[in-house]
Amino acid sequence: MLHYLEKPVESALKSAKPSRRTFLKATAGITGGLLIGAMLPRGTGIAEAASAEDMVTPFVHITPDNTVTVILKHLDKGQGTATGLATLVADELDASAEQVTVDFAPADVEVYKNLAFGIQGTGGSTAIANSFDQYRRAGATAKALLIAAAAKEWGVSESEISIENGVISGAGKSATFGELAGKAAKLPTPNDVTLKSPSEWKYIGKSFPRVDIPKKTTGSVGLYGMDVQLDDMVVAVTARPPRFGGKVKTFDGAAAKEVKGVVDVIAIPQGVTVIAENTWSAIQGREALDIEWDFAEAENRSSDTILAEYRSLASEKGIPSKQSGDAAAKLASAKTVVEAEYAFPFLNHAQMEPLDVAILYDGKQATFWTGSQLQTMDHQIGAQVLGLDPANVKINTLWAGGSFGRRAIYDSHYVAEAAMIAKTWGKAQPIKLVYTREDDVKGGYYRPMVVHKVKAGVDENGAISGWQHRIVGQGILFGTAFEAYAVKDGVDNSLVEGVSDTTYDLTDLDVDVHHPKLGVPVLWWRAVGHTHTAYVMETMMDELAVAAGEDPVSFRLKHLANDPRLAGVLKLAAEKAGWSTPPQEGRHRGVAVHKSFNSYVAEIAEVSMRDDGTVKVEKVVCAVDCGVPVNPDNIRAQIEGGLGYGLSAILREEVTLTDGEVDQSNYYDYLPLRITDMPDVEVHIVASSEAPTGVGEPGTPPIGPAVANAVYKATGQRVRDLPFAKHGLA
Repeated sequence: MLHYLEKPVESALKSAKPSRRTFLKATAGITGGLLIGAMLPRGTGIAEAASAEDMVTPFVHITPDNTVTVILKHLDKGQGTATGLATLVADELDASAEQVTVDFAPADVEVYKNLAFGIQGTGGSTAIANSFDQYRRAGATAKALLIAAAAKEWGVSESEISIENGVISGAGKSATFGELAGKAAKLPTPNDVTLKSPSEWKYIGKSFPRVDIPKKTTGSVGLYGMDVQLDDMVVAVTARPPRFGGKVKTFDGAAAKEVKGVVDVIAIPQGVTVIAENTWSAIQGREALDIEWDFAEAENRSSDTILAEYRSLASEKGIPSKQSGDAAAKLASAKTVVEAEYAFPFLNHAQMEPLDVAILYDGKQATFWTGSQLQTMDHQIGAQVLGLDPANVKINTLWAGGSFGRRAIYDSHYVAEAAMIAKTWGKAQPIKLVYTREDDVKGGYYRPMVVHKVKAGVDENGAISGWQHRIVGQGILFGTAFEAYAVKDGVDNSLVEGVSDTTYDLTDLDVDVHHPKLGVPVLWWRAVGHTHTAYVMETMMDELAVAAGEDPVSFRLKHLANDPRLAGVLKLAAEKAGWSTPPQEGRHRGVAVHKSFNSYVAEIAEVSMRDDGTVKVEKVVCAVDCGVPVNPDNIRAQIEGGLGYGLSAILREEVTLTDGEVDQSNYYDYLPLRITDMPDVEVHIVASSEAPTGVGEPGTPPIGPAVANAVYKATGQRVRDLPFAKHGLA
């Protein structure tokens, strides 16, 4: 595939400047992030629909019909962020759940930045964590304005006014939010508000109905990007090089133009695009193209060749990532030493909705419709490709049918491609770029292929005595706008997270890394580096426990004295799973515990072996500590979904290349989890007053090693070369 130039992407981010907005009221600083009372910029759709009787702010919009619309700065791609943000506002506002709805914010980095990493975007399980105080303050400030409006209207003091379940009361009178919204919007915004104490919470930590259920069950028109239908819209599909880095040498579009419904065929830097009246005609037209490819600068190696090169690198010293104590000396004196090498394949995100984006460009202005996960990047890069001032470009964020990282593109390549198509075609007509499932599976941006080589020991007292750990894999962010943020001293943190920052008591730890150069584009994938580092760390901990002759849970706890929260979820999971008592006949248990994205998760998997030798994961007991549990039901759903996603990866999933071309194409040969593979799941949430942390990803890393450790109990076999299917286990 051709991927849009990375240097322009870097300059786009560096040159990203806040759009000029006219605010009617004061705004708070960056850390507070509160912009209550500031009018939304025109072009959001919300602002145009507003009347003098509305209260319109960046985070809360109240209309005369008594609807409270929470404006979402984060994408909801099924993970429940919309409900979480609505919960925070509704609780502080004392709104009724029935009156709350949501809408996505426009692309505006000044107003809607992710406070965790400074641009507008969703990722790293940060949505609720960075928004917790911000959205609560937005709700509390809206409440204060409504109370002030009621007091002024009824001629009483504010202390006599109360709000409960969406009704304002006082002085023997009552009103809805909608009846006082316009008056409240005209009042001065309070400089500070008092947030509720946890004992006063009505929804936070308890329950709040999913705001997306009505939309999804009724099939709302245009909910997802793939649903977008605009007047006079055409559909585009692109023939991209079958090898990464390939180029179009020559092409003939004559036969494609003969296909009924095909409107045009154009050449763009990414390949050859067929534009048609509908998706089917576009696909058929693409199949009729006659293209000769140039692979002189392409990635032409096969997976086996790449893996062999990785294994060779694993025997050589790499770039230091973490060095403490003297691991070599401790290993030399250890009672028992365990050595192991692990191999992890490329993985596709396999989200249900393939990539898609619609664009309307008239030469002066442009509007995009897509499930935008990094709005700042999509906004800036879309503008740059079109040669427009960002003020003349609008991003309409839509619900997304999954992502797992796939839509959080550091180079916004599919938005850039849609912009290039619109610019090259040159007609002021809406175009929707559609990726087929095959395009998505073969289109790159995978979880990297990785090799680990580990040597660790235990002493006579059963304590870990030295740990040497080498990792070989592509850095995700080299050459991107995020390199300065994520790469330190030549090491991409996304490859070593979960090892270099382990909270196990490993006083003598030596970690180094190799970042080989490949033409295969890679990307963060649900839980990023933790997906392979947790597997290695937790299966090695199991092997060391066996070498020490100790129980796997007790052995871990002995090395978690400095991390009481991780030890806490491990103890809770062990208790709930009945770890101290044997499982029923024919079943075997394995355990894993891991911290990622500041959340702590332990999982105990119970497996059986089918007659054909494959593994069946019967049950998983989970314990999670994610700080204040904003939506317990959603936390359970995310842990369940996360472990299902991780289980899917270890059983059968892999992307392989033959002479540079991806072998897999769809769900029949890239096999995600089947319903018959899904175990019963119990999720136990630790009660906490700590700041909330992420739950979208932390459920994924522990499931692989928990199952692998259970399989060892059942078969005596250690699985170090994934997926399990390679060994006849899935």
